[in-house]
Amino acid sequence: MTHTGADAVRHYEQALDSLLFFREEAAAQVEAVLGAAPRSAMGHVFRAYLGLLGTEEKDAAAAATAFEAYRRDVPVAGLSPRERMHVEAASTWLGGDMHGAGRLLAELVVAHPRDALALAVGHQIDFFTGDAVLLRDRIGGALNAWDREDPHFGLLQGMYAFGLEEAGHYTLAEGVGLEAVERNPRDVWGIHAVVHAYEMQGRHEDGIRYLDARADDWSTGNYLNVHNWWHYALYLLETGRTDKVLAVYDAALHHEGSGGAAMELLDAASLLWRLHLAGADTGGRWPALADAWARRDDGAYYAFNDAHAVMAYVGADRVFDAERLIRDREAWLRDAGPGRPGHSNVPMTAEIGLPVCRALVAYGQRRYADAVGLLLPLRHRFQTFGGSHAQRDALQRTLVEAALHAGRHDLARTLLSERINLRARCPYNQDAWARLARGTR
Repeated sequence: MTHTGADAVRHYEQALDSLLFFREEAAAQVEAVLGAAPRSAMGHVFRAYLGLLGTEEKDAAAAATAFEAYRRDVPVAGLSPRERMHVEAASTWLGGDMHGAGRLLAELVVAHPRDALALAVGHQIDFFTGDAVLLRDRIGGALNAWDREDPHFGLLQGMYAFGLEEAGHYTLAEGVGLEAVERNPRDVWGIHAVVHAYEMQGRHEDGIRYLDARADDWSTGNYLNVHNWWHYALYLLETGRTDKVLAVYDAALHHEGSGGAAMELLDAASLLWRLHLAGADTGGRWPALADAWARRDDGAYYAFNDAHAVMAYVGADRVFDAERLIRDREAWLRDAGPGRPGHSNVPMTAEIGLPVCRALVAYGQRRYADAVGLLLPLRHRFQTFGGSHAQRDALQRTLVEAALHAGRHDLARTLLSERINLRARCPYNQDAWARLARGTR
């Protein structure tokens, strides 16, 4: 820990614990590291990572400015090889290359498999880039280097469980996730992994019971509580309790006191969009959500967020705002794209983000054939612009609904057959199949 004294190291360890448990104290503890050791290499690296993990454009810009100042002040040659790799990974991500940062952190943990910060940050990069195999193998490749009695081992299990789920190992994911949470009841990422495993198996009632039983551990006091409430609302939606879905939305996902974080707004948009696809009455909630997205005034930073902003604009019947966002991203690609070949958001926006945004607008305007034409070629590639299977299912359902509305019955039958044979217990799949049968008689 170059340029880092004992007091700063203690704050660093507390910051690491807070990060792994998704506690809000992480930022304050990192600032305490730098207060005690202003030239601490890992303190500055940690602060840079925190500026990136929220997918917030303005936070990332501030982090980049601070990190550039640090690099001018502290020669990298004086750092340890491990610290230099962290500095390079942070710089690479701050420069827009998430994939490159992920590769550097993967190299780092080959040599240092017990670097919990490198594993945690790399794991989130794999999530943001939708790489299910790396979500599984980055953690799995390091686990055997850990003592099972290490206080952080269970938290690594929680990460591994999520990787297993995203890679399709649902039963194993459930078991590993349950063990992780037994070790650390407030491991909200481990709880989240179990919840995903139930979702992908169509075990919605089991998911509700599990979240109810552990509500005190996940529902408040952490950065992930809104997202886990979103999962709870998905379970309720699948079991037909729309009134309770909206109650969860109002109490936890979006209300007057909501902070406006991108990750929370995208959960709110995703939930309302599912209700919109189902033809449910959302009770005038779209305009407030669209206003919240508009207040952010985001530039081109993370295409996955853009798609959810467009959902909100379309849901609120503000197609002009959706089309303005699309035009802005098109202009950004023309101006910045050719000169930034290593910028992860360039292909994310060009190949997935913009076609998805155009499809959402087409769906909102009832141009269902156009929506099908835009989404169908991408349906096996949605993961390349980030998110989880559960999150991206909003787009898969949009394709199904567009095919039904467009009278593309053969296509709808194929899409639903795929879904039913994978998740036979999913009520949405059965309902859509019944609607298809009625429409083709």
